Amino acid sequence: MAHDPTVPDLDRLVRQRLRSHRTARGWSLDELGGRTQLSPSTISRIETGHRRITLDQLRPLAAALGTTIDALVDVSSEDDADVVIRPVRSEHSGASTWPLTRPESGGPTVAKMRLEPTTDPVELVVHPGRDWFYVMSGTVVLYLAERRIKVARGQAAEFSTMSPHAMRADRGPAELISIFDRDGRDAHLA
Repeated sequence: MAHDPTVPDLDRLVRQRLRSHRTARGWSLDELGGRTQLSPSTISRIETGHRRITLDQLRPLAAALGTTIDALVDVSSEDDADVVIRPVRSEHSGASTWPLTRPESGGPTVAKMRLEPTTDPVELVVHPGRDWFYVMSGTVVLYLAERRIKVARGQAAEFSTMSPHAMRADRGPAELISIFDRDGRDAHLA
């Protein structure tokens, strides 16, 4: 019997979803194995299609990955939450921020920020680490210790956050993409 191209291959779909959920959390095979009591080699063989998945394996995998068996096997599902990030706007220190990475990923935090012009006094902060940003629109004024540096659209800045620093929009709104290490995330987005 020929394979109908309009019907997804369920085994392949479940394997892809399992791997995608695991990698979206930044988990190794060992880490997922520890959370499911399945060996890392078993999980690897399941993800690569070298082992058929059983219900007894699927149940702990779904639970550990924060999903359901139904979501993993539903061929009509548009469940893409393991891949697509739907940023939620928050306000912090006069900036609108949309996180573009998952907090549980364990790596750097990427965020879109929108700065509005303000006449409030500039408050410089200091914390361990490094910050990086790229200006998508407008101009950002970076206050770095005694320096005042304009960073225009299409330019980027990287600096040690042990220097007192702050960012402001210059004359109009500015949008930027920022990358923070853990210390920067805690200082700027908490």
